[in-house]
Amino acid sequence: MGEKYDIAIIGSGPAGLSAAINAKIRNKKIIVFGNKNFSNKLIKAPKINNYLGFYNITGVELKEKFEQHIKSMNIDIKYEKVNNVYAMGEYFTLMMKNETYDAKKVILATGMEFTKPLRGEEEFLGRGVGYCATCDAPLYRNKVVTIIGHNKEAEEEANFVGEVASKVYYVPMYKSEYNINKNIEIVKDMPVEINGKMKVQTLILKDKKIDTDGVFILKDSVAPNQLVPGLEIEDGHIKVNRKMETNIPGCYACGDCTGKPYQYMKAVGEGQVSALNAVNKLDNKM
Repeated sequence: MGEKYDIAIIGSGPAGLSAAINAKIRNKKIIVFGNKNFSNKLIKAPKINNYLGFYNITGVELKEKFEQHIKSMNIDIKYEKVNNVYAMGEYFTLMMKNETYDAKKVILATGMEFTKPLRGEEEFLGRGVGYCATCDAPLYRNKVVTIIGHNKEAEEEANFVGEVASKVYYVPMYKSEYNINKNIEIVKDMPVEINGKMKVQTLILKDKKIDTDGVFILKDSVAPNQLVPGLEIEDGHIKVNRKMETNIPGCYACGDCTGKPYQYMKAVGEGQVSALNAVNKLDNKM
């Protein structure tokens, strides 16, 4: 069991970083999970003119301002993917590939996952569909596994599964040189639907069909309701109140994942609101 934190923040875009600095100012022990670019959406912005005080600025320049700010406050970001968050009553447990973290409060600042789930993906979740290949690989010893990879990191997981499964298919959703072991078959095709009866049996692609015992879908982030079991979703976004509270006590959400407008200033404001309310509950032992 690792260290216990006051607040765990999942996401390092404007909402997550805003939550982090506001919690840190109030002397809370925090942990932030994100990526090196903070937000891929942010660094791709060619010009920003609606962020108060920072006009006519590129996304990369704004990212550098964010970086200076959090470094000045000694806030570090863990470049680890959170696979699941479980409410344990008085605290939350966050599951990673190789370890777990505990926190009294959780703030979701995961952004918007713009790729829709495959047909059958949600239906077969836990019955052959998963989001962490290395976590569940032992369940597929001597079985057939298909991995749909949305990023380069998925290649490492595919190679790991290839050591235990009898057959692994790798379906890349990006163009690159693939660092895949020779015993893994690369399938350049578009996934359409996951089929089966009680559990996964086939993956239907645009041009072919694969018989498979399991399908792992490896994206940059997990959809919020798959990340946090029982989380209430409304119109494709996490449902929150004015305090940025979700339906799960102690779990907050902020930024694009709570709904439109998808704007940096809205995200920063919601990040602050979520952190201040989480801090208030901690200080009042609630």
